[in-house]
Amino acid sequence: MFDFQYFTPTKVVFGKNKEEKVAELIKEFGGTKILIHYGGGSVVRSGLLKRVTDTLDTAGIKYVTLGGAVPNPHLGLVYEGIELCKKENVDFLLAVGGGSAIDSAKAIGYGVANEGEVWDFYDYKRKATGCLPLGVILTIAATGSEMSDSSVITKEEGLVKRGYSSDYSRPKFAILNPELTMTLPDYQTACGCTDIMMHTMERYFTNGGNMEITDALAEGLLRTVKKNAVILRDDPKNYDARAEVMWAGSLAHNGLTGCGNDGGDWMTHKLEHELGGLYDVAHGAGLAAVWGSWARYVYKNCLPRFKKFALNVMEVENTGSDEEIALRGIEAMEDFYRSIKMPTNLRELGVNPTEEELVDMAHKCAVGVGGQMGSAKVLDEEAMLAIYRASI
Repeated sequence: MFDFQYFTPTKVVFGKNKEEKVAELIKEFGGTKILIHYGGGSVVRSGLLKRVTDTLDTAGIKYVTLGGAVPNPHLGLVYEGIELCKKENVDFLLAVGGGSAIDSAKAIGYGVANEGEVWDFYDYKRKATGCLPLGVILTIAATGSEMSDSSVITKEEGLVKRGYSSDYSRPKFAILNPELTMTLPDYQTACGCTDIMMHTMERYFTNGGNMEITDALAEGLLRTVKKNAVILRDDPKNYDARAEVMWAGSLAHNGLTGCGNDGGDWMTHKLEHELGGLYDVAHGAGLAAVWGSWARYVYKNCLPRFKKFALNVMEVENTGSDEEIALRGIEAMEDFYRSIKMPTNLRELGVNPTEEELVDMAHKCAVGVGGQMGSAKVLDEEAMLAIYRASI
């Protein structure tokens, strides 16, 4: 195992109707003028936004609103939010929605708290020295951004999708009411479950440092999400399954399942970022579409971990060689994706890249990671291109 630091300052308020506590929490963390940032019309149609603003009105908390956050959130809206916050003297951000609204709010927070171009942080040209404080009312279990230090933004010019991580952006509080996820389309629920599992798997498939307790937590989380994703496929209104998945989403990306290892692999995410940037696909679906090709490319270099995953998570039979067990685990994972109607290749995802586009994505991916990256196996641009090709 490696030495580690574990930092999770977010106050979680979990359960039915807990969004009613939003004003109380904002006051607890010093907010006086709020930007409510949200995505499309779902929070409006469901009445959630109205309930939130009514609560703030009753508490005498001033606010302005900014909607429009989309999957693969856009830099242009971040600029708009920064300008609005500065104009209105906003001192606290409230993201109401899923990972897109939260990530966009974090980027706005960076832009308000730091001088200069906010994209510089996502382009790895400099580091943030602060972020406007923010809270979250979560409406989809997926990205884990409600407890994480990371956000991902897409720059429309050049269709470049990049992530930036800093403890400054960890939310002060996160309100998690599983009932708020019950109106999600089945596809979005499945995408969310896929993303949650991948956040854990990225930290699991490493060649550097592991702890028995961390592995046990990761494997238990993966089995739990796998089980409850199938329950939600058949019974979308199942509150207990919604609760299990929602809490798993937060735990999967707050650092817990990476304690003691080298920080994780993360190449599946990096490969997907280019798909999201170019084709605007749903993040979870994009991850599922490339994971199998990535796994088959790297598993021989990380064979003990793939065998352990196959036995302890996918529960395949412990017969045959280590390589045969590992491959059966990969196949079982793809079977699970299919069972919840997630794609296992790019054609199933609905995209059919040209060779030129594959080369371009591989190049952008390599540039985005500084040339090469990976823990299960270090990948360079040539390897990234090979995985993209195999994903077709």
